[in-house]
Amino acid sequence: MRHRIHVLCVLSLILLGSKTLASETVTIAVTEQNFAHAETARNFRNWASKGATKEFVKMPGLPPRGKAAPTVQMNDDTLYGVAIVERVEGNVTFSIPETDNYMAVQVVTEGGHGQHYVVDDGTYDLPVETDFAMLIYRSGTEKGIDHAKTSLAKVNVQDIDFATSYQIQPYDYDEVEDWVKRYTEEVNSMESFTYTFPRTSDQVTDLHQWNLENAAGWGGASPEAFVGNKYANSPKMQSSVCYTTTFEDPENKFFTSITAYDSDKYLMEGVRHVSSDTWDKNPDGTITVSFNCGDSANNNIDTKGNDFTFTTRHYGVNPRIMDSEHDPIISAVKAQ
Repeated sequence: MRHRIHVLCVLSLILLGSKTLASETVTIAVTEQNFAHAETARNFRNWASKGATKEFVKMPGLPPRGKAAPTVQMNDDTLYGVAIVERVEGNVTFSIPETDNYMAVQVVTEGGHGQHYVVDDGTYDLPVETDFAMLIYRSGTEKGIDHAKTSLAKVNVQDIDFATSYQIQPYDYDEVEDWVKRYTEEVNSMESFTYTFPRTSDQVTDLHQWNLENAAGWGGASPEAFVGNKYANSPKMQSSVCYTTTFEDPENKFFTSITAYDSDKYLMEGVRHVSSDTWDKNPDGTITVSFNCGDSANNNIDTKGNDFTFTTRHYGVNPRIMDSEHDPIISAVKAQ
């Protein structure tokens, strides 16, 4: 109950609106109670610096490696398009064009919540609980990067109310980074970490868990059978060890992917993911993914001498995966 009260207090602050907060000249101290808002403000700031309050920002290719990336733990298997938008009469509007590759839009509020995640073509007019929100388009690369870019180019920006009045929130962003580092180190020390990503502020029942999710994987979608996604992180793993994991095909609706990240949860130069669009299966239909086991190993991910964690993504999650207590890919990891 104490955490629920804290969350409601933070929501009251957020619902004052970014316009009110931005008018203050005093830097807002980061606390456990407002961390999710502060980390979200940092991500809004990063994307605003790329022009996302004024235009639909389409990334030209896969995300940058390391902290040049605007957001932690970005996908290596989709291209991004981002817009920061303003709520009009309680709602935000956007559309998904007709495409023949995977495309989804996530609506992330100023509290860090992915309040909506939609995957069907069409026009949307959806309620949000804060003055501003971020639209995160994910365009699948299953038919290649050029095809994913072509699909993003079809987005109708006339359906978007850009947040031209948005102002960067007055946090000390070095302090935010310090909090992120502490929380991320905690996640890396766990045997496995599964994300819940509550859609709205009133769904947060464990504030510490919620803060860990924002630090280690801000902007992830809530699990929803055959629509939303389920994510989990491995513990920190050593580059000098050959690891393998063998598992049954999760049979998610859209795709499954396995991506390695550095200790800060950023992509590494020259390291590529393995996904159900490309992986090789074993004769019995299972899949083996290897880490630092040599080029001849099944579906090998070479982390280029870096210690790492890896993230599993179950897109359009199969109910049996969504309901399982342990991620089937992470729980099957063995050191060879």
